[in-house]
Amino acid sequence: MKNKSAITLLFVSNIISGFAQGISMMAIPWYFIEIVNEPSLFAFAYAIITFLTLFWGLYAGTIIDRYPRKTVFIITNIICGTIIATVAASGYYLGDVNHYLVLLVFGVTIFNYNIHYPNLYAFGQEITEQRNYGKLNSYIEIQGQVTSMMAGAFAAILLSGSLNNEFVIAGISIPLPFNIEPWSIQKVFLMDAITYFIGVGIFFFIRYTPISTKEIHKGTLFTRLKGGFAYLKQNRSIFYFGVFSYMLFAFTLVEVHVLLPGYVKRFLKESVNVYASAEVYYSFGAILAGILIFRIFQKYSAYLGVVFLMITVSFAFLSMSFYENIWLFFLANLVLGICNAGVRILRTTYLFTHVPNNVIGRANSLFSSINVLVRSLMIFFFSLPFFLEGNNIRWGYFIGAIFVVLSVFPLLLSYKKEKKIVNKTT
Repeated sequence: MKNKSAITLLFVSNIISGFAQGISMMAIPWYFIEIVNEPSLFAFAYAIITFLTLFWGLYAGTIIDRYPRKTVFIITNIICGTIIATVAASGYYLGDVNHYLVLLVFGVTIFNYNIHYPNLYAFGQEITEQRNYGKLNSYIEIQGQVTSMMAGAFAAILLSGSLNNEFVIAGISIPLPFNIEPWSIQKVFLMDAITYFIGVGIFFFIRYTPISTKEIHKGTLFTRLKGGFAYLKQNRSIFYFGVFSYMLFAFTLVEVHVLLPGYVKRFLKESVNVYASAEVYYSFGAILAGILIFRIFQKYSAYLGVVFLMITVSFAFLSMSFYENIWLFFLANLVLGICNAGVRILRTTYLFTHVPNNVIGRANSLFSSINVLVRSLMIFFFSLPFFLEGNNIRWGYFIGAIFVVLSVFPLLLSYKKEKKIVNKTT
């Protein structure tokens, strides 16, 4: 694999910033559920932020295809780091962080995700040989999920602290030589901001030789967007695969930020420790997916692999909606980690193989925009008073299972049409 040093530094930067981002993004939903008791405010704000990313996502795709990806990383890290550092400083100065500034950090991070990850995958495709696409995507998944696992464990420690020189994570009791005091939200944000600037420093040392020379599409924003739409219109099987294989990710994001905190608090009646432990089990499952999924499914169609994983995870969601059991909850999160990460690996490898590098940013931005619309509708739906009453939050998982299964049918129809076309040409 060429450009090994560039890929290594890219991973190091991603680990450092992803660790602190992960803690912040777990701290914020719990902050509104437990600390200020404003779950509806958070859900409403999350829906608005998600909807706004529809427009940002389309524009971000044109930026990724137009400018050097390394430069995009540096500029976005500087902007995000500066904003979050300012919010943290206000918390230290005033003694607390205003609710709306907490939401600002959440929004900035979501907006960053919408350019960071498409840019990460486009950059990876640009500097990697085609035969190594599957390996690269597996490495990205493993790296990201090891980071998430560490973030989940540290979030549990930093948000809840410890008592009697003992800490419980993922259902396991760990003795400590001292007690840990819970961190304030401004401390979490300060650590988050610092890691952005560390990432900027690392990117300056990245040197690489592009594997594929991309034809940069210049012109107006509309012209560049039109080029991306035209490509997907001519390649409808790629469009259907890109959209419907993304639906599990859509529900998973809503589940993590809207359903999961309330599910732990109101249905399982557990603490922030169990909430953070769910991330540990999810990440462990995703790491297993990074190691095994591509090896298992590389001989088969990506379509069928995605279908199998989406049907499997629907059973995990059903179990969460009907059974109040903490170990079943952990197991379901493990399965979710395997399936969601597995789908992402198969999906990304398929798109890398079938979509040119000079179009990948815009294609992904269109998939992301459709995904944003679906997520916005789900967030508004799960913000209804019904889901905030008693343990009704559990029915969100039942609805999620149905949604994921329904997304499988267009994939199977598209796969059938693709097979017919291949058979006719051979």
